[in-house]
Amino acid sequence: MHAGNDRDSVSTALAARIGAAIDAGGGWLPFSRFMAMALYEPGLGYYASGRTVVGRMPEGGSDFVTAPELSPLFGRALAAQVAEALDRSGSGEVWEFGAGSGALAAELLAALGPRLRRYSIVELSAPLRERQRTATSGHAGVVRWLDALPQRMNGVVIGNEVLDAMPVELLHFDGRSWFERGVARGEGEPAFAFAHRPTALRPPNASAFPAGTTTETHAQAEAFVATLAERLERGAAFFLDYGFPEAEYYHPQRDQGTLMCHRGHQADTDPLADVGAKDITAHVDFTGIALAGQDAGFDVAGYTSQARFLLNCGIAAMMERATLRERAEAARLVNEHEMGELFKAIAFAKGLGDYAPLGFAGGDRRHRL
Repeated sequence: MHAGNDRDSVSTALAARIGAAIDAGGGWLPFSRFMAMALYEPGLGYYASGRTVVGRMPEGGSDFVTAPELSPLFGRALAAQVAEALDRSGSGEVWEFGAGSGALAAELLAALGPRLRRYSIVELSAPLRERQRTATSGHAGVVRWLDALPQRMNGVVIGNEVLDAMPVELLHFDGRSWFERGVARGEGEPAFAFAHRPTALRPPNASAFPAGTTTETHAQAEAFVATLAERLERGAAFFLDYGFPEAEYYHPQRDQGTLMCHRGHQADTDPLADVGAKDITAHVDFTGIALAGQDAGFDVAGYTSQARFLLNCGIAAMMERATLRERAEAARLVNEHEMGELFKAIAFAKGLGDYAPLGFAGGDRRHRL
């Protein structure tokens, strides 16, 4: 009961802080700012309040599971790609953004062994850092933590389910005009309500959007990739996440966007309720991500489904050597109706010449971006 009261008080304090930000903004807060506070406000946001967040089952207090917790074969397959990229770049350093429970870092550290001189984790959440320390305790001399993107980097960058957690702008179309959807104070519960303002923002493609369309744009994720392209001097970057190319993302039939919340391994579509107590995500527009990287100096080295990426990296052979249970768990990573198709992998490279990464040897879909 005590933990519940603690969470209630954290949520109340966070709601008060968001309310103050709304007041300071003249009664309206961009949704991107609301999402940033709900997830990352120091000591109060979802990722900053000490919640378990990531885990296999809701009984442990977690809200969702990611591929590294689902099967260790995810990390072992990814290690084959990372090893190849390390060799190509001549580097001994891996940079992981948003390392979650530390499960992926632990698998990569074990698989890569002496190839790794240093494993740098860029992590904003202090509670998650502690879980990562525990998970990687056998490699204490190699792992370090940073709270910001370094000015200069060389090596291999990885990010699993990182881009989807970056704040998005919400746009709404009434049939004639576009509006930015922000957050205002509500009456009663929940404490907040959506409110619209005219905007010059537009989705990146000119689909015939039906009246009532709500969708997202991804300025922060695109800015992150652009900054990474500017600061990575030589190396490669690999991101795995759920999402679509632009033509699918902004298809007229996807007229309610992709915004989703996760709590207790259940999904809902109301980010304004239970603020700070659940995750808020949006699918990734991989065309926008690719263009942001390319415009800032990256080569787009590959794009494919997670299934094809993992199969190219050798997961099938690993499954043949695994137990029946391990095979069943790993199958969820590649099955089309589970994570295999909805999740995609994108690769960037810089200073590596005509680099064709292992994970995209078959089934490269860059022509669909």
